[in-house]
Amino acid sequence: MNDFTKFIKSNQEQAVASWLNYLNQIRIDRLLSSLRQQDENLLSALTSIDEAVRKIDFEVINSNRGGQHGMHGFIAEIAEVGIGNARKQIFGLEPVYRWVNDNGPVDLIRGGVDIQQKFVASGGRFSLGAIAEHLQKYPDYVKNGGRYQIPRDHFEVIERLHSMSPEEAGKLLSRSGDGPSFRDWRRVDAFFQQGSIDLESLEPSALEYRQAQRDAYESTMTAEENSLRSTDQSLRDNAYQESLPTLQEAASAAFTAAAVEGGTAFVLAVVAKKRAGKQLREFNQQDWLDIAGEAGLSFGKGGVRGASIYALTNFTATSAAVASSIVTASFGIAELANKLRRGEITELEFVENSELLSLEAAVSALSSYVGQALIPVPVLGAVIGNTIGTIMYKTVATSLSKREAELIERYLDEQRALDEQLAAEHLALIEKLDEGMSNYFGVLEQAFSPDMQIALLGSAELARQLAVPGSEILDSEEKIHAYFLD
Repeated sequence: MNDFTKFIKSNQEQAVASWLNYLNQIRIDRLLSSLRQQDENLLSALTSIDEAVRKIDFEVINSNRGGQHGMHGFIAEIAEVGIGNARKQIFGLEPVYRWVNDNGPVDLIRGGVDIQQKFVASGGRFSLGAIAEHLQKYPDYVKNGGRYQIPRDHFEVIERLHSMSPEEAGKLLSRSGDGPSFRDWRRVDAFFQQGSIDLESLEPSALEYRQAQRDAYESTMTAEENSLRSTDQSLRDNAYQESLPTLQEAASAAFTAAAVEGGTAFVLAVVAKKRAGKQLREFNQQDWLDIAGEAGLSFGKGGVRGASIYALTNFTATSAAVASSIVTASFGIAELANKLRRGEITELEFVENSELLSLEAAVSALSSYVGQALIPVPVLGAVIGNTIGTIMYKTVATSLSKREAELIERYLDEQRALDEQLAAEHLALIEKLDEGMSNYFGVLEQAFSPDMQIALLGSAELARQLAVPGSEILDSEEKIHAYFLD
């Protein structure tokens, strides 16, 4: 593979990695945006509850509005506004309720719909008696689109009783006072038999009758806050789950990477054939088989690359640029391992080439990472960074290679000259040592000769060889007589 082909493939690989990183970043950004929005949603919802509590305290409790028997009605109206708006705001929707507060025919307005709220337990009519009185005073209220809102527990009983036939009511309803009675059914049936209103004109409040009482509203609103926090956590959990990597996205990443790498290999193979001197119209069957083989192999590699980068970037703390370089180095080392098994390269060549592949992959990763940081445009920054980094690396590597070769050659020349000099000196020393040892052994042989005269002369010579002063050597009869007799 020539430098140009390696350069193109390196850019293509880092482009794929940058694109996969962009996909991951989109999911992360979407999650962070959802969480920030949910922070605002929760704050708005809790604020609606807090404002409702403050309004109940100030406008109802402190002023004793409605008195002992009517206070709960005003509490219910304000609480309905606060809770109804909060339940919308927790999902990021606009508030829908507005409290009219003018003692007129309308208590609340919800999205343009007039609502009259009735929280009445007296008379055992589940607030229907209060509705009947309101209809007598405002007979066109329902015709004009108005609706009645009653406690949730009242509505559930009315809905159940209204669905019963007289026979069912007679058989099923208790006459002992435990639960709705047949008398309750008759009251509900009589109300709807009048024909002035139907069940569709009624709706349940967010509150039960007991929850709007003076001694219960605070715990009711606290429970609603807890419910809102629970809903908020569920929404956050859903946003997190939606931001997680998926098998479908991984498959899409693998296929896209495979298509890009396979397409790049196809183009490069065609270009290589044309550079060899063949025109496109001259391509034969073998040429196209060669091109298809290279493209198919690269398609497979691209699929592995895409899936590997997706996994590394999503399930480990690895950047896309580094992940792509790891895959590239792995492919290269695997190819070198095959060559080593086939005996095409030595173990030393395998190690050296593996180190070189890893170095080039690291340079590519660092260049792409820096380029993407300096040019925060998906794909473009990585490609520009990789291009500049690769060119700089090749230039410096080539320059260093020439200088290193010159230094190594000069070092080898110096070593050869030094070896020759030391070898000559060593040989001269050995020869001198051999000569000295030969003389020494000759003198030593004379010194220990059985012939006394030869031994005497040999001993004197040995003493001279060992640098004994001449005055101390017994080499004459006079010196011997003087030494032993004087």
